[in-house]
Amino acid sequence: MMASEASITGDLDSTIIKYSPFFSEIRKRLIFTLSVFIICAVVGFIYYENIIRFVLRIFDLKGVNIVFTSPFQFFTLAVDSALLVGFIAILPIVIFQILSFLKPALRRSEYKAVLALLPITLLLFISGFIFGVLIMKYVVIIFFQKSVELNIGNLLDISKLLSQILTTALLMGLAFEFPVVLTILMKLKILKYHAIVKKRLLVYILSLIFAALLPPTDLLSLVLLFLPLALLFELTLLLNRYVLKSHLL
Repeated sequence: MMASEASITGDLDSTIIKYSPFFSEIRKRLIFTLSVFIICAVVGFIYYENIIRFVLRIFDLKGVNIVFTSPFQFFTLAVDSALLVGFIAILPIVIFQILSFLKPALRRSEYKAVLALLPITLLLFISGFIFGVLIMKYVVIIFFQKSVELNIGNLLDISKLLSQILTTALLMGLAFEFPVVLTILMKLKILKYHAIVKKRLLVYILSLIFAALLPPTDLLSLVLLFLPLALLFELTLLLNRYVLKSHLL
């Protein structure tokens, strides 16, 4: 038993030694990314008033009564601004760090293919983020119009409003990355094109559930959030079939 335990311990130690350079590299990259996030978050926290004013100008909420519901609500707004600035700042860094870490494990052609997707990745995230903001703007406009039509006063909690805008925008930005992730998985032969096609209905159902979990609760918002996800999925399949030829892998 002691010899067996010693053998297991020796194998574990050798495994740890073998992969310790990888763990060390991951730790360095995480520390760097976290440092950038903290610095940018502090900037967002300090200048939260400018960020809030900018967001309100985008929404142009004339006629809507935006209120504080707590004497210390400004702190929540500052934290939300910090998270927004920090997350947006580290997104390209995270993508670059992942690519750099995976580079030794990929063939030259595979790495070039993944690298070529980087501009598309950033463009898709920005597009999804803006789309999420526009959806929330639509929701607020509907809210105001209905309050006027029914002759009912309107009050919007500023923290709740900005939190919902941030949540919807960030999650839609991440959801718009799905085509890139799917393409990379197919190019690396982790997923097969024909297997994904067969799971089309499941993808639609998951996309619908994802859209339903976002802050907008009306049916039209649900449809508007679901449609681009379904469209991006179909465009990804067409791209991989007729341009990237993933169906032949």
